[in-house]
Amino acid sequence: MFWFRWKHLIKLTVIVVLCILCALAFTPLKKTIHLGLDLQGGLRALVELEPTPDNPTITPDLLEEELLVLQTRLNGLGVNELTFSKVGGSRINIEMPGLKDPEQAIGLIREAAVLEMRPMTKEQVTRAQSDPKYDAYKVSGPPVITGADMTSATAGSDPAGMPAVNFTLSATGSKKFYDWTKRNVGNPLPIFLDRKLIEAPTIETAISNQGQIHGGFTQERAVQLANELSAGSLKVPTKIIEIENVGPTLGAIDLQKSLVASLAGLGVVLLFMLAVYRVPGFLADVALVVYCFLMLAYVALFQVTLTLPGIAGFVLSIGMAVDANVLIFERIKEELWAGRTTRAAVGVGFKRAFWTVFDSHVTTIVGALVLYWLGTGTVKGFALTLLVGTVFSLLTTVNVTRAFMDAVVDNDLATTPALYGA
Repeated sequence: MFWFRWKHLIKLTVIVVLCILCALAFTPLKKTIHLGLDLQGGLRALVELEPTPDNPTITPDLLEEELLVLQTRLNGLGVNELTFSKVGGSRINIEMPGLKDPEQAIGLIREAAVLEMRPMTKEQVTRAQSDPKYDAYKVSGPPVITGADMTSATAGSDPAGMPAVNFTLSATGSKKFYDWTKRNVGNPLPIFLDRKLIEAPTIETAISNQGQIHGGFTQERAVQLANELSAGSLKVPTKIIEIENVGPTLGAIDLQKSLVASLAGLGVVLLFMLAVYRVPGFLADVALVVYCFLMLAYVALFQVTLTLPGIAGFVLSIGMAVDANVLIFERIKEELWAGRTTRAAVGVGFKRAFWTVFDSHVTTIVGALVLYWLGTGTVKGFALTLLVGTVFSLLTTVNVTRAFMDAVVDNDLATTPALYGA
């Protein structure tokens, strides 16, 4: 007779392989786990959208549209853990963990980046270039094309090697631009950014779907402008209501305290289960380790930003897993006290405790869903971690712990009630 029956060997092999795959997913931890603003420091900004004559009311659709534009712009900074959340009907909270260039981010938030090419006479252009007080935008004609007509924009260099922005137009924009430049060869092509004349090159030939903007930019400004044009223009001005720079020292302290608290709590739980329930407690401890592997793999694979509330949700879901095991093991002890064999007690214990365990987990899942649906920012982070953790808790309790227990009792590895804490 084999020490393990084949069905148990297959189950245990699946669990071991799953743990190995999870470990590969989250190692090394420093590279795979993304930390939030409260753990690694960074910038937090509260932005308010201001109404204009064209948009006198900040509607939910406009707020969503502006949020997406800001999100696309700031994603170009290379910060992977950006968090955007709506606050009220006209504000957006932005968290940028680990941001290295706060000034660039502030510029991307504040600038509307409305690009327009508008007709002007040579005399008007000459005066605008010599007189800083001259309002070139006011005397210019209606826009020929705008940033909305562009399909892409990238930073590059002009023939002299100076920084520039290359752009590509849509089919509609290409036709408008070609027709207009064909009629105006030899005339200036004034380019306005946020109502300011930045360049007025002379049209040498008809231009179709591609062009270049070069107005004495630095390389950083060219990259920023290309990013803004690719993301799109903001339809209303933005005002930074509040800006907070969270230092990395605070984040490091919070992270260290969170890790110590989590590990200490987990250690106490593991020792308690082992002392009170003995063999089942040891198997539950191993199942909790499997649960932790699943959670870390989830955080790494789905690039979840780990925050202090998220860690709280993780710890709380561990409590759910322990509570489920306690319910099952207490039921097994009752069956052993009633005179059942260990094999029968384990089977009946899991069967009779299942619906209580299932009900408690479903209740928590519903609560987490409500928090995620109604909450914002950190509340959503807590709710999501709690939700996923509770699902994993149910799976490990019902399947992993049961697989371990069945392997033990079916092979008569622990037959006396004392080994079950009874």
